[in-house]
Amino acid sequence: MTERNLYLKFVEADVQGIISLYWDNAPETCKAIWGALEKPIRWPATHAMFSGPEIMMGLPEEARNFDPTALPPENQTVLPEVGEVLWFYQPKNFFKIDPSEFWEIGLFYGVGGRTFGPTGWIPCTYFGRMTHNLDAVAEQCRLIRTEGAKVVEIGRVA
Repeated sequence: MTERNLYLKFVEADVQGIISLYWDNAPETCKAIWGALEKPIRWPATHAMFSGPEIMMGLPEEARNFDPTALPPENQTVLPEVGEVLWFYQPKNFFKIDPSEFWEIGLFYGVGGRTFGPTGWIPCTYFGRMTHNLDAVAEQCRLIRTEGAKVVEIGRVA
């Protein structure tokens, strides 16, 4: 099989990294995300509040072409490595403090990350890792903390 990777690009800064997918460890999640990104998506990335050095972005409705409740737990942890990319689905009314539904893709850009939310530890599925240009992407991630949300594009590497 030809290697299938994703890119994550900070649109305004024109800074891009490449994400190698964990096809062996999270095959169903990789398949779902790959299918959702048939066309690149753009979404405002925000900084996580509880999990440390993580940016997170949603999956827009037009890319939601799979049933998130059908995905099995795969390659889960609460202590990600630098550069790892996660998938997390928050169904409606999951958290008492946030009743909205959320389809999340997150990127851990530094050490000390953990998947910890308002209710405590939350194991998440890790489906890839940024393997190219992480340092430049991490600098853009850090800027979100002081400058606010930044539009990112995620898509398939051609």
